[in-house]
Amino acid sequence: MLPPPADVAAAFDRIFDELLKATGRTVLAAGSGLGLSIVIGTSVAFLFSQSSLIRTAFYPWAILLQTVPIVALAPIVIILFDRGLLSIIVISTTLGLFPVITSTTTGLLQTDKGLQELFQLHSATRWQTFFKLQLPSSLPYLINGVRIAGGACIVGAIVGEFFVGSSQPGLGALIQRKHGALKTDELYAVVLVSTTLGASLFGIVTGLGELFLNRVMGMSLNTNKSASATLD
Repeated sequence: MLPPPADVAAAFDRIFDELLKATGRTVLAAGSGLGLSIVIGTSVAFLFSQSSLIRTAFYPWAILLQTVPIVALAPIVIILFDRGLLSIIVISTTLGLFPVITSTTTGLLQTDKGLQELFQLHSATRWQTFFKLQLPSSLPYLINGVRIAGGACIVGAIVGEFFVGSSQPGLGALIQRKHGALKTDELYAVVLVSTTLGASLFGIVTGLGELFLNRVMGMSLNTNKSASATLD
């Protein structure tokens, strides 16, 4: 039975300090996971864009990250890395990798071929071509992947905290505790904060990304084509 909105609002006020502390822990884990997803995902996308052989051989493994159920992955990660913050970050990173890899790879592969030939004509190295041409031109794709990965990392952090339990007092552990205590109004308050957190991160990344592209690069996220383009 759903609690009345007034009860949820009262519960939110009652456990505000607890929610604030738990949100901070979840943001730390999800933010770390998102940062690692960007670094690792961009590096993998670079390798995929440089060799069709590498892309064909390893892209299915990237898809595997998206298809493995997180509830099946989380216990394995916790066994490998113990019940701590590191396990939660690993789970969060794993969920955030796929959108960054696919979006960035698509952007890198769609770099203007004529400009690439011009760089080759002037004897530019592979790294120079990547940093001065491919990466800047693929930024809308990268940012699009990051804003999707942000929500995925929040989900990963909360699921990880749910499995780790009270040793990492984030929103996931708080959901587990309120559910176990049958405090439905407080449970809904935590779920509402969790949902708002994911939506807020998506909005922040979108806003900052659009601002950066408009002011610095003269580009727009609206010009970004679908990241589901063929990668072969």
